Amino acid sequence: MIRRSMPIGKRTLMVFIAMLLLCVGPLSVVAADIPQVTKSITITLDGEAVDIKEPVRKQDGRIYLPVARVAEMFGAKVKWDKKNEEATIHTLLGDTIVLGNEVPTVYFNEERYKLEETPFLADGKMYIPLRYVAELLHATVKWDAETDTAELTTVKPAVVTEEFGLAEIAKETGHGKAKLLERNGLDDKDEIKAGTKLRVVMPSVLKNKAQAFTEEDMTLLAKITQVESGYESYAGQLAVANVILNRVKDSRFPNTVKGVIYSGKQFPPAHNGQLDKSKPNESVLRAAKDALNGKNNVEDAVYFFNPKVSKGEFWSNLKVIVTIGHHSFAK
Repeated sequence: MIRRSMPIGKRTLMVFIAMLLLCVGPLSVVAADIPQVTKSITITLDGEAVDIKEPVRKQDGRIYLPVARVAEMFGAKVKWDKKNEEATIHTLLGDTIVLGNEVPTVYFNEERYKLEETPFLADGKMYIPLRYVAELLHATVKWDAETDTAELTTVKPAVVTEEFGLAEIAKETGHGKAKLLERNGLDDKDEIKAGTKLRVVMPSVLKNKAQAFTEEDMTLLAKITQVESGYESYAGQLAVANVILNRVKDSRFPNTVKGVIYSGKQFPPAHNGQLDKSKPNESVLRAAKDALNGKNNVEDAVYFFNPKVSKGEFWSNLKVIVTIGHHSFAK
């Protein structure tokens, strides 16, 4: 049976419409995940209203503001790493804060802590819940529901005197001595002289230390990711790194990065010398670090394969979560 061909003009139009529909779907999903802009909220700092030029966003009772804008309000310096989508903040009190796009871990004075809500990019700006960043910048936040106002208050460090030492400051602030020492990078062997300024705001994120990883974990994860997906996009590299970390968490596989990489047949480069020769590029290094810091774009996938190469009953019976580049990611 011979079918009549569709006129080229009409066929081209239908292909164009189909492409538009494919684009609209994913974009709508992403937009739904980003907190919506709200114009009803007022921000004050030390009793004075602040003119926030960028959109304020709100979702589930949380207020989100651009990190850089809030940091500037408190006199902090912000450096934006466009390539790695990472903001580094140096505060007036000497703290260093590092936040990554969609990375649920914050580096605070080189320690790592888990975030309940991850930073995200919107209109080229990195947003984070206002309370998080305010506390990290040594301030308090009070919400006035009647006026829809977030009241930020700068908290000055406590100054040690002969009559007002660590014990008195701990009692006044309600923090234990050990917590105050830790917050200020001190220990009980340090001599705290009169005139010493102690930071007394305890950011809530400090209660949630992130799971540690070793330099060996980072190196091995980056090397295997380079071999398996160095030619893929950052998203594809992040996905491969997460398959390995998902296996670490899965009782069916070894519980270490090294154990996962060197066991079984999924990773031949670990056994043929390619892994040892691997030199991760910048994108892969970022993907490995972000994965270790909790950024996951493949849910609980524990397999990845090239559907054009890997054939057979085993692969066809897996549940594919997503396909990125040349690889499908499945469980």
